[in-house]
Formats: sequence, structure tokens, C-alpha cells
Amino acid sequence: MKALYKASATTTGGRAGHVKSDDGIIDMKLELPKELGGKGGEYTNPEQLFAAGYSACFGSALQHVAKQHKVDIGSDFDVKATVKIGEHPELEGFLLEVILDVTLPGVEEETGEKLINEAHEVCPYSRATQDNIDVTLNLMV
Repeated sequence: MKALYKASATTTGGRAGHVKSDDGIIDMKLELPKELGGKGGEYTNPEQLFAAGYSACFGSALQHVAKQHKVDIGSDFDVKATVKIGEHPELEGFLLEVILDVTLPGVEEETGEKLINEAHEVCPYSRATQDNIDVTLNLMV
């Protein structure tokens, strides 16, 4: 692959530590959610960061495929990514699941379904998670 952009971040102290991007734009404390035995509170966690990244990336993938099909999805569409973490039912360790709820105001249902399925094929996050975690796509009408 020819890299078009590169980003780096370093976390010190794991899930209840501190994360900082190489350019300093991200510079924040992390905390384990209460549901996972942590303090929770006003700090983010890896699942929230993953949800933010996936929803933004998937939104750009939607724009890309909509442009290819000459479909105007406007600027008020949204993608809500819900990331779940849980214990693997058979193996030691944990699993993630993602639900992507996509709202495309003014786009017909059949067209919307086609766009989100194609976006799922080209989105780098979707490709990275393919065959690794369950991803559910929902067109919200």
C-alpha cells in the first residue's frame, strides 16, 4: 500500500492511563468504564475512541460511494457507531461488536441500503474488522 497519511498515538498505563497523539491534538486521560470494573467518570476509553473513529471513517466512505453513484446525501447525514466489548464465550479473552446506525435524510430506502453496503466494502475500518468482529449495518428510516 502507498500510505497517504500516517497517525501515531502512544498510551501509557493501559486502559486507565493516558493517551497522546504524536502531534499533541489528542492528549487525554483514559479510564476503565465502571461496567468493566474501573472508575468510569469523565474520561474516555478505547471503545469510545474506536466508535468515534469508525463512525467518522464510515461517514466518509458513504460520501465516497454516494459521489460515485451521483447521489446527494447532503451534509446532515449521520453515522452512530456503538461498540460493545464482552468476554469470548469459548476462549480466554475479549471480543468487540459494532453496530452502525446510518441516517440518510431524503434518500430512498433501497438506495440507502445500497450505499451503506458499498460503504462497508470500501471503509478502511470495515475492512480491518472484516471476519474479525461482528458488524451490524442499520439504515435508520
